[in-house]
Parts: sequence; structure tokens; C-alpha cells
Amino acid sequence: MFARRTLDYFFLQMMKEHAPSTLRNRDPILDVLKRVLPSEGLVLEVASGSGEHASYFAQHLSGLTWQPSARDADDRASIRAWAEDVGSENLLDPVDLDVLNQQWPVEKATAIVCSNMVHISPWQVSVALIAGAGRILTAGGVLYLYGPYKINGTHTAPSNKAFDENLRNRDPEWGIRDLENVITEAAVHGLAHVETVAMPANNQSVIFKRS
Repeated sequence: MFARRTLDYFFLQMMKEHAPSTLRNRDPILDVLKRVLPSEGLVLEVASGSGEHASYFAQHLSGLTWQPSARDADDRASIRAWAEDVGSENLLDPVDLDVLNQQWPVEKATAIVCSNMVHISPWQVSVALIAGAGRILTAGGVLYLYGPYKINGTHTAPSNKAFDENLRNRDPEWGIRDLENVITEAAVHGLAHVETVAMPANNQSVIFKRS
């Protein structure tokens, strides 16, 4: 029995994906989330990636139920592996969510959190994310976006300009977005821009609220 548990643990660890930036950005993000998220309710994390953020935030936001999601099955396996390590009762099993689908597996949420997806996907994915937030967020619900943005059409740092060029070389549909375009699109779906918070490594926390 001990050998079986050891083997299961080994395979679980093998499923874990690691995002190198997680350790340096999770605490600054958490500081903002503690301030802008409601004290209770369901948080849908869109594009949870490796699951490192989900496991960390769920531990530190115990009044909230944290629902991770990922379109990729390998990502969902990694999310489960990280969740198994922390054992947070408020961290749910990840759901299969493609924002381009009109029918999301979560019908209502108090908040939506999405990190580092807007610039690493086509613009229509961001439009679908925002439209989905408009559909499922309850009144007063929060949409939190994290990542790099251009402000007033200008990159906030030379490194962001180089990163943007790299993204567009990898896929012409990717790239750092103009924050004003995101704010305009959000308004169409009943999401008012509340604030933008400058973050480490030339990233931004962008907060919207459902009317």
C-alpha cells in the first residue's frame, strides 16, 4: 500500500507544469485580489494554466470558492496535481472552458480572474472573454485581468515593446493590446472600468465591475 501511494504521488508530481513567473508575481497579484474581490462567492479563473496561481490564491482567499479552468487536458491535470498538494477545500476541480463557446460550464460567478491570456491569444478570444463575463457575472461582480498592456497607444517599457514584437512574430494574431480598446469592449457588455494598478515587470492589474 505504501509503495502504491508513493507511485501515485510520483506520477502526480510528473503532471505538474511550472510557470517561471509565478513565484515573482503571485504575491503582488494576491495583494490586489484581496482588495478588489468580494469576501465570499464563486471566483472563476479563466485559463488557469499550470494551476499554481489557483492553488496559491485559494489558500489565501479562504472565504471564496475558487473554480479553475483550462481548455487543455494537460493543463487540467497539472491544476489537479497542484490542488492535491495544497488540499484547499475551497479549490474546485478544474472545468473544461473555451471562452469562444457561448455555453460556459459555469453559469454564474461573483468574480472572474484571468492572467496572461489577453496578449497570448487572438483578439476575438479577449472579446469572447469579456462577453462571457458580461453574461455570467452577478450584479457588482468583478472582472480582473492581469498582464502587459499599451496605455494611450504606447508601450509602458522598451521590454514590453520587444515582447510584443516577439509575440507577433510567433503569431500575427497575438500581441500586447491597447488598454483603451479593452475598456471600450468591456463597456459594451456592461462592465465599467474601475481602476488600473501598475504591477512589477511592467504588467498591469485591470479591474472592471458589472453594473
